[in-house]
Amino acid sequence: MHFDVDGDDYYVDLLFFHIEQLRYVVIELTTGRFKLEYAGKLNFYVALVDDMLQRDYHNETVRILICGTENDRSVRYSLGRSTSPMAVVAYTYDKLPAAEKKALPNEGHLVAALEWAEPVTEEE
Repeated sequence: MHFDVDGDDYYVDLLFFHIEQLRYVVIELTTGRFKLEYAGKLNFYVALVDDMLQRDYHNETVRILICGTENDRSVRYSLGRSTSPMAVVAYTYDKLPAAEKKALPNEGHLVAALEWAEPVTEEE
């Protein structure tokens, strides 16, 4: 999802609307270990969604951050004072059923694809 903020472009990785709960769900996908900056970026995207899309009758926006690895203490400290719903989870294959594991690329393929992709510059 693209947002233009005073001429600056921002892209939310995944944005959903839960029809039954009447709420937006903002998902940020990252690789590697959890970093404090990821939570800040996600909070920024939630503020954009709340300001530009959310209506008075919608419930509070949910934030989900999916990392390659989570650092429980860092996550706990970064969310300690937050009053908004947010989940931080590590992306793993070990608990998926066999059929889903077969259908999805493994972690090595995902990391290789992300490392191979050229970084997006501000001009793009």
